[in-house]
Amino acid sequence: MDKLIEVKDLTFVYGRGTKQPVKALKNVNLDIMRGEFLTILGHNGSGKSTLARHFNGLLTPSKGEVLVDGISVKDRSKLWEIRKRVGMVFQNPDNQIVSTVVEEDVAFGPENLGIPADEIRQRVDWALETLNMTEYRREEPHQLSGGQKQRVAIAGVLATRPECIVLDEPTALLDPIGRNEVIEAAKKLNRDEGITVVLITHFMNEAIESDRIVVMDRGEITLSGTPRDIFDQVELIRELGLDIPMATQIALGLRQRGIQVADHILAAEELVNSLCPSS
Repeated sequence: MDKLIEVKDLTFVYGRGTKQPVKALKNVNLDIMRGEFLTILGHNGSGKSTLARHFNGLLTPSKGEVLVDGISVKDRSKLWEIRKRVGMVFQNPDNQIVSTVVEEDVAFGPENLGIPADEIRQRVDWALETLNMTEYRREEPHQLSGGQKQRVAIAGVLATRPECIVLDEPTALLDPIGRNEVIEAAKKLNRDEGITVVLITHFMNEAIESDRIVVMDRGEITLSGTPRDIFDQVELIRELGLDIPMATQIALGLRQRGIQVADHILAAEELVNSLCPSS
């Protein structure tokens, strides 16, 4: 895999030039590889969303550099090219849905790119099918569940054919069913379509199937590694104000009670298999 996004010594200051500037990012360095599923974790105020907003030029570095496919986000004349490569989905789908019919909403992005009508139809059909939303194409978005609305928002970004989709806490307002719908959709896009996915989340269970996790604290990257590497560091994770996956927590509690459980447990299925191995 080659680099799709390169972050070099990135510093970002909110309120620069005011009496109370806030340094949200401090000399951050990060490479995101093409086709990767990367999760960014961190408590509120850690800088994870600020970092993500640099990936498609919503924010411009105060210092340092962010390159998307070799294009600097500082070059505002190339902003359209950057946003064709990197799409963003935010926490509240209602803020991204602009039409009163699902298929019209999904078509909005390609229409703004000047895509021919025949190709727009193909893209809308493909995006809705990929997100398992074809049967809702003529529905009114406000009639859908939270998870379905979020999948419409993702389909709208997907229809622009980006190389990368950044999901900025897309499940924060959803119930468990809706959260599962959205995360399964993200996994499918990465696995089946080869789209680079950057997921920002507070939910540890959503991070366990990513290729790599980056943990942020006070505007800096403090940890980077595979999910097993990260969640093996239980005490450090807790010191950073984060939790560990539920299965990891249960396995830890069982070990403390003298029950033999395999190491590096992340998912419920792994825990069950460790406790009840097949004969």
